[in-house]
Amino acid sequence: MTVHLDPSVGDTSTDTPVGAAAELRTTDAIRSRAHGLLDRARAGDSAWFSIDDDALLLAADDVVAVTRRRYPDLDIPFHSRWRHFEAGGLDRISGAADQLPTEVDERARALIDLAVVSVLLDAGAGPDWAFREPGTELSLARSEGLGVASWHAFLDGRFSAGRTPMVDATGLRDLTVESLATAFQVTGSNPLVGLSGRVELLHRLADALIARPDVFGPDGRPGRLYDALVDDGDRSIPATDILSALLTTLSRIWLSDNSIGDQPVGDCWRHQAVHGAGRTEGWMPFHKLSQWLTYSLLEPFAWAGVEVSGLDDLTALPEYRNGGLLIDTGAIRLHDPALVERTWSVGDELIVEWRALTIALIDELAPLVRERLDVEQSALPLACVLEGGTWSAGRALAQRLRGGLPPLAIASDGTVF
Repeated sequence: MTVHLDPSVGDTSTDTPVGAAAELRTTDAIRSRAHGLLDRARAGDSAWFSIDDDALLLAADDVVAVTRRRYPDLDIPFHSRWRHFEAGGLDRISGAADQLPTEVDERARALIDLAVVSVLLDAGAGPDWAFREPGTELSLARSEGLGVASWHAFLDGRFSAGRTPMVDATGLRDLTVESLATAFQVTGSNPLVGLSGRVELLHRLADALIARPDVFGPDGRPGRLYDALVDDGDRSIPATDILSALLTTLSRIWLSDNSIGDQPVGDCWRHQAVHGAGRTEGWMPFHKLSQWLTYSLLEPFAWAGVEVSGLDDLTALPEYRNGGLLIDTGAIRLHDPALVERTWSVGDELIVEWRALTIALIDELAPLVRERLDVEQSALPLACVLEGGTWSAGRALAQRLRGGLPPLAIASDGTVF
């Protein structure tokens, strides 16, 4: 890894804010703490949930059925933002070849630019918004609509100072609620949830990019992450290096309510039964959006001839489709079914534990899915199980049971779910 991190990141003592934050940015910390909460729930010590292991087998069967239906040849791509850019079965990248760079490295930078901005815009759209794509006239809602809308905004140069298909800090700072509303076709009859929050997030992204010229260059371009991570002599990187770079350089974009001392820790939340060394005690890390972004950067690196290793070191994404699959199949059971009537905050212990159980149980679900599909882990890494997969099965169940709504109502600002 060639990215230059702050010297303070070398502080590995979990008794200091810097060292504690660094520990909580690792997938080892995410996974071990999630499995600790799963063991506790299985032992009957959870205040909120019980685990039904027989139902987990049924969940695996459901995922296999959805996977075979969606990918009958089992040629399953990664779970990433690029699947949304393919909405309607269209190869939009090939269709925009004349607008994208042809040189390999510059093309990788441009596609990383796109992925970063598009993922950050991928909070819930709400039930009443849709994007009608110019040219195809497809009407696309939810994640697919947000993805295709951001694709066209990128090609139109909405995120760059030069109004070209790239992203830079000046273009992000110039973005207004009105200009994003125009790009996303938002009107009184086509409302998009959290529009101003999305703009504020991209403004914070601009500040973070400018704060790290050693990584993102003087123009503050997300695609410069490619240069920071890729060594011409060794065109291979671990997936966790991508995640680490994102968490280290962009931690300031998340609202800093969650912090240890002066260190923002982002998508980490308190749970009284989570244990860890020093100042990490009681903190359950997730980094869902940063991991979603990491999954979405795998392909731009691969298309540039960079081998990304250790894909299964990343975790499942702890959000309401994967988590909903486990509740709706009965693998995770609420002690009190009436709790579904409440609206929860992302920091509530029940939601923190649900997300942790989701990570740990999908770790157990993945080998069950591979066994049923008769494929090896190397041919079906976790990123493909999710795509095949758990997310789509969870979405289908939610649609059938509740018209698409998650099993638990969560008040979120879009920076977690």
